[in-house]
Amino acid sequence: MNPILKVEGLSKRFLLHERGAQIPSCEGVNLEVHPGRLTALIGPTGSGKSSVLKCVYRTYLPSAGRMIYRDGNGHPVDLALASEHTILEFRRRDIAFVTQFLHCLPRKSALDVVASPLYARGVSGAGGRDCAAELLDQLLVPERLWSLPPATFSGGEKQRVNLARGLIVRPRLLLLDEPTASLDPVTSGSVVKLIKRMKSEGVSMLAVFHHPELVTRLADNVVELASPDINGKTHSETAL
Repeated sequence: MNPILKVEGLSKRFLLHERGAQIPSCEGVNLEVHPGRLTALIGPTGSGKSSVLKCVYRTYLPSAGRMIYRDGNGHPVDLALASEHTILEFRRRDIAFVTQFLHCLPRKSALDVVASPLYARGVSGAGGRDCAAELLDQLLVPERLWSLPPATFSGGEKQRVNLARGLIVRPRLLLLDEPTASLDPVTSGSVVKLIKRMKSEGVSMLAVFHHPELVTRLADNVVELASPDINGKTHSETAL
């Protein structure tokens, strides 16, 4: 089966204008993500794991390399070269990104924050909130908080709202950046169950995990990144 995403020679470097120097983040990364499987990125701090995810989501524009994504019709698209319009369409219907931080309008309720990806797809307000309530319940967010703005929540509660928003649309490709970093063991267990269920439904995943045991429990493939050396070179290795 063809991968839904194939990354070849991906590099990201940041330019320090005042010094005229380039700082390498990730360099020469190669990986594949397949339907219904999870590819995990591991490596030391500074090896560029989060940068890889942000390049795929096009928060960062890659410095080099290709990121071949197969859309719903099987057509290959290089995300590194795709137009902003194409990227926005993929984000709306195909690709979701769960980061460690929640960004949302300050007065919007948790239900509406979680349901917002469904609203963008034409789901009604009532239907979206029903789906959001079900997911918030699964992630152990107390019902008394559902009508409140997440800006008032604790760090772990915000993270659960963020997870619910990323998981609600069942994307074709899900990017996860340490999704359980702020969660207690019980809630982390609920997240693991959701991820396993989404894998069984065919969702493709590229993830960075805070805890090594989650890699063991969830990953089908592992890509290890090394920190760029003084010449900006890294190596990546995929293991089954």
